[in-house]
Amino acid sequence: MLEHRISDWDDAYSNGANIARGDRWPASWVEPAETFRTTLAAAGRAKLDIAYGDRPRNRLDLFLPEGTPKGLVVFVHGGFWLQLDKSFWSHLAAGSIEGGYAVAMPSYTLCPEVRIAEIVKEIAAAVTEAARHVEGPLMLTGHSAGGHLASRMVTATAPLAPEVQGRIRNVVSISGVHDLRPMLSTAMNARLAIDEAEALAESPALLRPMRNARITCWVGGNERSEFLRQNALLANIWTGLGATTVEVVEPDRHHFNVIDGLADAQHPLTRQLLSI
Repeated sequence: MLEHRISDWDDAYSNGANIARGDRWPASWVEPAETFRTTLAAAGRAKLDIAYGDRPRNRLDLFLPEGTPKGLVVFVHGGFWLQLDKSFWSHLAAGSIEGGYAVAMPSYTLCPEVRIAEIVKEIAAAVTEAARHVEGPLMLTGHSAGGHLASRMVTATAPLAPEVQGRIRNVVSISGVHDLRPMLSTAMNARLAIDEAEALAESPALLRPMRNARITCWVGGNERSEFLRQNALLANIWTGLGATTVEVVEPDRHHFNVIDGLADAQHPLTRQLLSI
């Protein structure tokens, strides 16, 4: 019989300190992201800093494939709702663009300037604005905190208009935090300021999925046990609530390189995202 109990919640959600040379990230994403943006902008296939709201960080980048897009992918970045922005991830649009889809990447206002509930509203506004630019099916994906935000868009209480939510065909939450309640026990909650009421209202695993929701919960096999648990949690619960779910544990991937597959059109991660 194995008993499980977490005594150090900060360590449970600490990624860089538990990955060999984990201090390489996020800096190692900067150059490939900038090169990708520059290349597509020179080709006339990048629309940068599109406003979707009034706050300074309410901006998104839209990357376009050659020809008419088959649909739209929205990628929501991570950083525990506290750091980073859209500029670190541009190169991850490559796989979907090669597959014929446009890709939108928004920034959003960070905690503690706003609460997570307000970030959820911002992401809904970003998805809505991006969908205004590109017709066709809509796929959402996000990493870590971004996985939480992408998943939140397909809950029954998502702040999306029915016509936008109705276009969503697939969600892939990568290393997503789907139950916010453990965050209450971490030191970072001094800045996140999540309380019990917000955790209950904003955790996808504690909410009902929208009708016909389809979600893949994808995580690296070498990640912290809490991310593995959070991954399995949403897939398990939403299966029981009528959603179509897939749970994937990708071998030999940790929290930072588990997203690399998005840059490759033939990688199973990208293929799963674009499957309709």
